[in-house]
Amino acid sequence: MIQTVIFDMDGVIIDTEPIHHQAFYAQFAELGITVSAAEYATFLGSSTRNVYQRLQQEHGLPQDVETLLQRKRALFNQIFDTDADLDLLDNVRVLLDDLRAHQVPLVLASSASKATIGRVFARFDLGPYFGHVVSGEDFAQSKPDPAIFIHAAALAQTPVSACVVIEDSANGVAAAKAAGIYCIGYASPHSAGQDLRQADLVINHFSELSAEKIRAIRVG
Repeated sequence: MIQTVIFDMDGVIIDTEPIHHQAFYAQFAELGITVSAAEYATFLGSSTRNVYQRLQQEHGLPQDVETLLQRKRALFNQIFDTDADLDLLDNVRVLLDDLRAHQVPLVLASSASKATIGRVFARFDLGPYFGHVVSGEDFAQSKPDPAIFIHAAALAQTPVSACVVIEDSANGVAAAKAAGIYCIGYASPHSAGQDLRQADLVINHFSELSAEKIRAIRVG
């Protein structure tokens, strides 16, 4: 029986991907570099640090990674704070409430920085739902490396065989499977083009999930 649910954040709990996209491309323009839509799609699920480590090598950027990261974060924060329409994805709050009512432990494992996670949690009062929060900035490698999910399961003191990960990106799904964890892929309309075929189950809307359905999942 499933004991713990591990959530990604961007594209799963809240759709901040358009904000990230806008902030990234504003910075790409400042830097004078061209990043194709196909290349950008490979960034989804990765930390901003790892993205700029790649871009620094590919484009020979003179700025250090920390400077690039801080500028992108400032652009993101500016857009985030002024977007009055930003909200949790449809039915996510209902699912979180249901999981909490059934005393299912929840862990957040996001490639986002601690600052961004904190901003989202403060705006939408998500703290009470999650027993543990894990940021990708604490890991040398981003998803599809499985380290973040292995660590999340360890924090929850739950075997990976009794965990479920909910992800919307190909990198996130690959990381979950590499960690040996059952993965539910969310086919987000905001993350088009992501290959979720590795996921054990793919949903199109969070109304398809409930605490009862998740706990009934049989692994192996």
